[in-house]
Amino acid sequence: MNAVGIDVSKGKSMVSVIRPFGELVVKPYEVRHTSNELGELAKWLKSLDGETRVVLEHTGRYYEPVAQLLHDAGIFVSAVNPLLIKEYGNNSLRKVKTDKADALKISRYGLDNWMELRQHTPMDTIRYQLKTMNRQYGLYAKNKTAMKNNLIALLDQTYPGVNALFDSPVRADGSQKWVDFAASFWHVDCVRSMGQSSFVARYQK
Repeated sequence: MNAVGIDVSKGKSMVSVIRPFGELVVKPYEVRHTSNELGELAKWLKSLDGETRVVLEHTGRYYEPVAQLLHDAGIFVSAVNPLLIKEYGNNSLRKVKTDKADALKISRYGLDNWMELRQHTPMDTIRYQLKTMNRQYGLYAKNKTAMKNNLIALLDQTYPGVNALFDSPVRADGSQKWVDFAASFWHVDCVRSMGQSSFVARYQK
């Protein structure tokens, strides 16, 4: 049993490998996220005697290429919720926080939870990407609503009720006629200062 813990960060990872009873296969060492170094890591892990399982945290987007490459190489990879790793072994009085210590902690977690590890699949990456896209869309919709309400609040001071002058439906691109109108006639005096014919001519344009 080779429990591989990988502490992933931007552009590089710290790798640790342990076996039962605390046997250290290799001291934690750094691997850059290049095809050559990750390929060498995969080749070395496959050469180890016994079953090998890799554990890493699915935080951010940095872990994805590492998990994908190792998975494609035929290695068992498990992407674990970082909260589980954080809570694991918190009864220790020593609060060491380094990349090497984190990699060792992830290795020990993998060893202690060997049978419960869930194998990472490409579908996990797709699911994560969809969740990220949905989160971004929700943030955009929230900001759009907030900006719209802010615009109406400002216009209530300069052109009260301008957003209620039109009942045209929202266009396919998401724009609205009253917003276009307010861009040109942002204050009631913008209309009152013009003659009717001038206003009609400009509006029709």
